[in-house]
Amino acid sequence: MLIGVPKEIKNHEYRVGMTPTSVREAVRHGHQVWVQTNAGSGIGATDADYAQAGAKIIPTAEEIFARADMIVKVKEPQAVERRMLRPGQVLYTYLHLAPDPEQTKDLVASGAVCIAYETVTSPRGGLPLLAPMSQVAGRMSVQSGAHCLEKAQGGRGVLLGGVPGVAPGKVVILGGGVVGTNAAVVALGMGADVTILEKNTDRMEELVARFGTGVKTIYSTQGAVEDECATADLVIGGVLIPGAAAPKLVTRAMLKDWKPGSVLVDVAIDQGGCAETSKATTHADPTYVVDGVIHYCVANMPGGVARTSTYALNNVTLPFALAIANKGWKKALADDSHLKNGLNVADGKITYKAVADDLGYSYVAAEMAMAA
Repeated sequence: MLIGVPKEIKNHEYRVGMTPTSVREAVRHGHQVWVQTNAGSGIGATDADYAQAGAKIIPTAEEIFARADMIVKVKEPQAVERRMLRPGQVLYTYLHLAPDPEQTKDLVASGAVCIAYETVTSPRGGLPLLAPMSQVAGRMSVQSGAHCLEKAQGGRGVLLGGVPGVAPGKVVILGGGVVGTNAAVVALGMGADVTILEKNTDRMEELVARFGTGVKTIYSTQGAVEDECATADLVIGGVLIPGAAAPKLVTRAMLKDWKPGSVLVDVAIDQGGCAETSKATTHADPTYVVDGVIHYCVANMPGGVARTSTYALNNVTLPFALAIANKGWKKALADDSHLKNGLNVADGKITYKAVADDLGYSYVAAEMAMAA
């Protein structure tokens, strides 16, 4: 198979779909890999590194999209990239379609086979291709939020860890999953007062077993969200419904009760955000203010630490990429029900139910699309 790795073009996105190490593995399995020139510059990987790994260096994305059997990326294809997709071509990347009707429409029209990292599952019930980026984003959320709390950034002027004689800042985390757990690790490490709101009682027991009394856990209700956020200095939004739009836990009306200069970091923004006032921002212009509350809603937070993120991502995406390349997409998905769960669009049909439900498309089961 001819695998294409274009340079990411989303604003301030420095990650790359395949590292030189991953390219070497694909070549060892008998595949050709074309990498766009400077695609790995954001992680410190040169064209020479890729060439040494066995890749062919291609000057333009157009040539890669025109020839490759499978495109391996990190972020969802931008409009110019979507126009280059071909019927039957495999696109393997993050998609986050539920809050993005324009992208969905273009992918349906393309006829491409679109496999989304974020909906591939594992035998243990997790989302293994989303987990490492959720770990990164969860940890970054606290350091980004702490920076926004500085007075020079418009924040309250609060140091999360406090100092002797001055209380630490209060961090409220919405959701106790991968994002929330990793946010709690960093917030606790900084000495903050940490509360996690969670609905799954089994998960709350796991959080208590991990953090002990260092973290307070509260059952998540609308009233609890209102009360806890009103007393917080930093709120981290880390809720997730796989493949679907994030639930709006924070309403516009709630913000009037928040502390002026407090900060919301909405890690759920890739799936539309968990606040009614959230809208996607970029690393170039990461924040805006609504009713005195600073909103940090960067949709590709892990891109800010591209080297760490790319290598962590490749650790989990490479085995599936090799399976698709070795077997072809239909057999690879037929052999692995967890990879099959990653199929979101195929031959002009929506094959992931949550996306179809959220955006008003007819749902076609993956098995039917594979049999066509």
